[in-house]
Formats: sequence, structure tokens, C-alpha cells
Amino acid sequence: MKELIINERIRDREVRLIGEDGTQYGVISIAEARRIAEDKGFDLCKVSPPDVTPATCKLMDYGKYRYDQQKREKEQRKNQRIVELKEVRLSATIDIGDTKRLAAQTAKFIAEGNKVKASIRLKGRQQAHPDIAVGIINDYIAMVGEGAAVEKAPVQEGRMIYTILAPASNKK
Repeated sequence: MKELIINERIRDREVRLIGEDGTQYGVISIAEARRIAEDKGFDLCKVSPPDVTPATCKLMDYGKYRYDQQKREKEQRKNQRIVELKEVRLSATIDIGDTKRLAAQTAKFIAEGNKVKASIRLKGRQQAHPDIAVGIINDYIAMVGEGAAVEKAPVQEGRMIYTILAPASNKK
């Protein structure tokens, strides 16, 4: 949360003052602005960036302002959804039953709203035939079904071939 400079901490000589209801007081001395704030029972808060001349100050109840800000930030944190990246490891010699099981598990992860990284590590002689591993990944993607969208197509990086699946967007 951004802290505002308030009351006696404001060091500018002149400020542009805005009332609590949006009333423009114009450019006045800081002493006059503090007096107006004290008379009305509000805090004088500097709301402009530090490099602006004259600084813009506003009359407000700073305690209430901070409370509202904290409440708003707490609400935003509560509404955030953290997407995890789950990983599923396949192999170049995987059997169809294991592929189906892993595809079902992936479908469950995607239904929960997570992304899934499916990878195959090529060992020894398998490195000479990466096309077989890409075929296995493509079959696996087909088994996962309609709920998943391919975010990153199968890519080979060194000995690893991987793809990333994300939940399919339902926004049509």
C-alpha cells in the first residue's frame, strides 16, 4: 500500500488544495492549508508525485482512507487465483494404458484450473528418434481431450521434449 505524506511531514511552501468534497481552493501557503484542514477536522494529505510543483494536497480522513485501502487490497488478494504448473512425465517407451492414466490425471488437473507440463526425457539411442517421442506427446494431447488447449506445442530442448497444456477458455 502506498503511504501518503500527511500534515506536518509536507515540506512544500505552497500547495494546490482540494477539499474533502472536491472543492478547489487553489494554490495557497502550507500554513493556510494546515489551518483549513485543522478547522474542518481533516488531515492534509499530499497526493501528487514528488516532482510536481506546486504539490497537490487533499483534505481527507487519513485513517478511514488507509482502512479502505487495506480492505480493498485484502479483497483483491482473496479474489486472485494462483495457477500452478503441474508436471507429468512420460517416456518414449510408455504403454497405452499408462498414457491413458496420465491423460486422465492431466484432465483432472486442468479441470481444477492448473496448467500441465508434459515431458519426455530421451535416453541413449532414443535421442536418434525424437519423432517417436513427439508422436507419443501428440497422442497424449488427443487423449486429454477438449478441456485442454495446447499453450506450447511439443518442443525439444536438449534431451527433453515437452509441451504445456492450459485450461481451454470458455469465452465465446
